[in-house]
Amino acid sequence: MAKDTFFRKKLTLNAGGKLIDLSVPKVMGIINLTPDSFYAGSRKQSVDEALAQAGKMLDEGATFLDIGAYSSRPGADDIPIQEEMDRLLPVVGAIAKAFPDAVLSIDTFRSKVAELAIKAGAHIINDISGGTLDTDMFATVARLQVPYILMHMKGTPQNMNQQAHYENVFDEVFDYFTDKYDQLKQLGVHDVIIDPGFGFAKKTEHSYALMSRLQDFYPLQLPVLVGISRKNMIYKTLGTTAAEALNGTTALNAIALTKGASILRVHDVKEAVETVKIWEMCK
Repeated sequence: MAKDTFFRKKLTLNAGGKLIDLSVPKVMGIINLTPDSFYAGSRKQSVDEALAQAGKMLDEGATFLDIGAYSSRPGADDIPIQEEMDRLLPVVGAIAKAFPDAVLSIDTFRSKVAELAIKAGAHIINDISGGTLDTDMFATVARLQVPYILMHMKGTPQNMNQQAHYENVFDEVFDYFTDKYDQLKQLGVHDVIIDPGFGFAKKTEHSYALMSRLQDFYPLQLPVLVGISRKNMIYKTLGTTAAEALNGTTALNAIALTKGASILRVHDVKEAVETVKIWEMCK
């Protein structure tokens, strides 16, 4: 849909009192506190490693840091909530203290983990399940009054590959966002970002079908987060590996920007920031 329609996309977020302007796309750096995330280069197993990665990503131009302690790769083990908190909370507190101006996003589908992380210094909740794996999540977001990243997924990380069946993947994902956003609005949640969930309960052809129509999410008037960094939709298409997928990631991020992405969630911040700068010069 053309940018001059009567729809007006929301272009600001209030994260911990910081007003973030999304009229220029922003980059979110991924910090994985898991031993088994699909891209080995993203795994950080100690507070010191996570702090070093945070500093590097902020220096390279990341606006957000997305910190997760539960691996959501297909078939990953389901870990207890206490283990997730033990991995996550010390790192959140340390990064918040070392980098008080950083905007921290928490990648979790558990409302208790989300709430404790916000209290430890985080600002945004990034929920891969869109509230489906914890029915208290929406109410928790509303009570905390923090921005919420609403992702599309079917099933769980353990069985989502078996759920990748659609008659029309775009229509189903669009209707999902419409329904979930209505619920969030009724609860008084003001800042919502949508994430189509590339690779989550989606075959490669589903992910590319969503990317080809990314601009058609515009009527929802919400910022769109694109998280395709080093995913198998890239490296399987190219016949390579996640470790070799940076070039493909950069190419697909550039395409996402032309289709209206507001946030790029990536492992490689420097390259994504440069992609945004080049794209801005072409507007």
